[in-house]
Amino acid sequence: MFSGLLIVLLPLVLGYLVPVHNSRVMGWINRGVNLSIYIILMLMGMSLAGLPDLATQLSRMGGQALMLFTVITLCNLAALSWLSRRLRLDLGTPHIVRNAPTSKFAALAGSLSLVGVVFAGLALGLVTANFIGESLFVSAEHLAEWVLYLLLALIGCQLRNSGMPLKQILLNRYGLFIAVTLALSSLLGGLIAAPLLDLHWNEGLAMAAGFGWYSLSGILIGDHLGPLLGGVAFFNDLTRELLAFVLIPLLIRRMAPLAIGYGGATSMDFTLPVIQQHGGVSCVPIAVVSGFLLSLLSPPLILFLLSL
Repeated sequence: MFSGLLIVLLPLVLGYLVPVHNSRVMGWINRGVNLSIYIILMLMGMSLAGLPDLATQLSRMGGQALMLFTVITLCNLAALSWLSRRLRLDLGTPHIVRNAPTSKFAALAGSLSLVGVVFAGLALGLVTANFIGESLFVSAEHLAEWVLYLLLALIGCQLRNSGMPLKQILLNRYGLFIAVTLALSSLLGGLIAAPLLDLHWNEGLAMAAGFGWYSLSGILIGDHLGPLLGGVAFFNDLTRELLAFVLIPLLIRRMAPLAIGYGGATSMDFTLPVIQQHGGVSCVPIAVVSGFLLSLLSPPLILFLLSL
């Protein structure tokens, strides 16, 4: 029952056990994470190309992703707004981050490029399937699984060498409160959306448990529930990141927990420069802790829910 959970957790744990003291090696690991994400998204697009009646399926996927995203976002915004009224964060002076994608347009362009990779994989799958046949789609799914294991090992290594010991993470109550609020409200949204999407309750919860980690949620959901729902999970979590880039500059000075928390797992990496740019350096440890905890929770929670 839990064999799939153990198989995916093993590379994450093994990666976490590896200390890295060389900055050059850490740079290779970071580039390996980015490359793995692009490869997984390309393979996901190729898997989508194998769906029968593709145009209808893509339209259905878009409608389901929009439904899931809307329900979860409403729950997130309500819960994080409540938390923002309870937690009063004293933000420092905004600090400029050099060479960071701090403008909304630059950040959005970076996220939208990921969508382009998925559709490039879709186009490649449609073209090459004429020469290779249906075996292409099976091979793409198997290869995506192995790339995912590599990605999890590299991410485990990143988490271990993030510069924040677990003691410091667990003692940061603001980051912990934000992560718990975002996780619980997302799961509530997934539970509400499940019957609307004609899913079992545990599948709805699993679809919501990506917490913004689109590359992971897409491939894990796709491996268990098929490429269509994998695409729904991917676009749901990617749209979260796109909206986070818009909300952070608008709300972080007035509702910091909402602005930091809405990005979910991305608050420790992709949305972090924007958080620091507009919220100040005091937001950084809170955002990193929140994103770290959600990143640590997401893989085992998705697989646990899918195993029920």
